[in-house]
Amino acid sequence: MAQLSDRLNRLAPSATLAMSQKSSEMKAQGIDVINMSVGEPDFNTPDHIKLAAKKAIDDNYSRYSPVPGYADLRKAITEKLKRENALDYSASEILVSNGAKQSVCNAIMALVNPGDEVIIPAPYWVSYPQMVLLAGGTPVFVNAGFEQDFKMTAQQLEAAITPKTRMLILCSPSNPTGSVYGKEELKALADVILSHDDLFVLADEIYEHINYIGHHESIAQFPGMKERAIIINGVSKAYAMTGWRIGYMAAPEWIVKGCNKLQGQYTSGPCSVSQKTAEAAYTESQECVEQMRQAFERRRDLIVELAKDIPGLEVNTPQGAFYLFPKCSSFFGKSCYGRTINTSSDLAMYLLEEAHVATVGGDAFGDPDCFRMSYATSDDNIREAMRRIKEALAQLK
Repeated sequence: MAQLSDRLNRLAPSATLAMSQKSSEMKAQGIDVINMSVGEPDFNTPDHIKLAAKKAIDDNYSRYSPVPGYADLRKAITEKLKRENALDYSASEILVSNGAKQSVCNAIMALVNPGDEVIIPAPYWVSYPQMVLLAGGTPVFVNAGFEQDFKMTAQQLEAAITPKTRMLILCSPSNPTGSVYGKEELKALADVILSHDDLFVLADEIYEHINYIGHHESIAQFPGMKERAIIINGVSKAYAMTGWRIGYMAAPEWIVKGCNKLQGQYTSGPCSVSQKTAEAAYTESQECVEQMRQAFERRRDLIVELAKDIPGLEVNTPQGAFYLFPKCSSFFGKSCYGRTINTSSDLAMYLLEEAHVATVGGDAFGDPDCFRMSYATSDDNIREAMRRIKEALAQLK
């Protein structure tokens, strides 16, 4: 009997995409579903960036691009890193990929051997452990729960390191929690990393500009860390460009060269037109980034206020990104309409089917006591969704 490869059978499907698909199917049946499951800005790509795409088409950017990305875009990224992060990278230390998701996977596939351990603070983005499994590595989860604002401590990192540890994956601002690591917290983690030979950190900074506490801090800023850090970023969240599929890594040149070899064999360079739009995003006015950030902050304040008004939910105040990750374990064991809630995934399915609000259970993110809501939607949608959720949760007895 024909079978899929063991490599594929080790993987779990993406829970966020599965929930989003189910909500789309219900919408197609005429059901009014508010989708808070997917991490995507609801804004349109800014007009000046779209103009760059039109110009790129007229200028016939329609051929294969260089595998690591156009030189002009890589130069624009190095200038962004210098301007915004005070980090010095050369164009040869930049690799542009088909979205930050590919950039993350490139780095893991390039550095992780079968049997290597990769430390992943939980809660985590659903794809990190699956990519580690794809590379034959072993995900090692460190619980950083609600009580510590979902942030791993240096002591926890040190305790998790073994002779097999190859990498730490750190996401700040965080998906799914919205937590942001401050400079001192990052410095403490960096000190631990530097005390161990051949230990790297994959720093996923895709939500860099959606930050409500001031300037973004990168773990690559500390002496010695540039040689140990692989920074991942892109245009999808800050510039509302999810569908353009442009991400990048900034890393030591030997890592970039390895990833360039890998990318050259399985996708080649990213879309030529998208690269020209990304170049415009990085080199032209940044006003749109701040306008969207302010809108997300207003929505953050709104959803936190409404969630805190729902009996049974425990809510922290996210410092970045556009997710709320409330603790919902007080509802476990409760029932309604003959349905018992035993897990956060049960709760998410209950909210979809009874309240017609799509969320994602925390089981998929490594924290079964919580569930994720994306507030990258309108104020009116947030108000109506929270009204429905409050009503549905009140029926659980």
